[in-house]
Amino acid sequence: MSSANTLPQDLIYNFAASAWWGRRPGAACFAARMSGLYRSDDEGATWRLLYESLQLNEPLSTMAVAISPDFEQQPHLFAGLGGGILRSLDGGQHWENVHFPPPPAVVTCLVTSPNYTQDGLLFAGTLEDGLFFSTDCGLHWQAGSFGLLDLKLFCLAVSPNFAHDQTLFAGTHSGLFRSANGGRSWREVSLPPGYDAVFSLALSPHFAQDGVLFAGTETQGLLRSDDGGRSWARLGENILTDAINTVLLSPQFPRQPDILALHGGTLLLSHDAGLSWQPWREAALAEKRVTTVLAPLGFDPGAPSLVGLLDGDILNIR
Repeated sequence: MSSANTLPQDLIYNFAASAWWGRRPGAACFAARMSGLYRSDDEGATWRLLYESLQLNEPLSTMAVAISPDFEQQPHLFAGLGGGILRSLDGGQHWENVHFPPPPAVVTCLVTSPNYTQDGLLFAGTLEDGLFFSTDCGLHWQAGSFGLLDLKLFCLAVSPNFAHDQTLFAGTHSGLFRSANGGRSWREVSLPPGYDAVFSLALSPHFAQDGVLFAGTETQGLLRSDDGGRSWARLGENILTDAINTVLLSPQFPRQPDILALHGGTLLLSHDAGLSWQPWREAALAEKRVTTVLAPLGFDPGAPSLVGLLDGDILNIR
């Protein structure tokens, strides 16, 4: 484990990483922070601020980050800000403002289509203005909030089979919404009694076949659906009593049914699809408060991961 101590001590919102991160030396990863957007090319050992070319007089808080799925060949990078989105086509060396509809929106989450290299499609969730999408690699944006009864978005999840089913989900202040036409219109998804804010989402890699998705809520714990959101079951009811701020699935799910959940400020791991839970990397994270985590290769010992802490530090844990 190594600590990236060159960073400011401020809040870390989330991470994004190249598909080769943890498998090939020099693969890029990014940290969206209150003080800006940072990049590391050595698995989080050192970081550099990417806004130097903007010559800012004060830090530019960045709440969301997204990258092209084929970042090595197409180094497109997007930063969600308190007033819109910045786009870089060269991995963060240069930036441009995009055409985002007024008024200035606070962007809380950003995701790309799995087929971004072909369709150039991105989605942005905002704090008060609903959803926006772009079909030209983030240069122009338009609203996609028809039927979205709650415009306060916290998270987005796109179907792995998006090219065929056009499906995505949006977690909001009051619950969950689903679009089956690429974000142009939405329908509310019925959750169990006691509707709640949905802070995190995860879809099975085989969602098109198994219909499995997970919704992390503010006060109702972690919910699982096996039919695309028509019915739900609560997992770990006596254990998961705090907000579920992040939920990650094993890349081999459901064959390897591992789930990692950020429960309040603690990371919990389930090896049995949510039936039982235990602290994850307890020795490394004892008495530490976690704000976000990146673990694209799974959660077993030896698999690389980045953990963002409340004090602003980032840990590289294997």
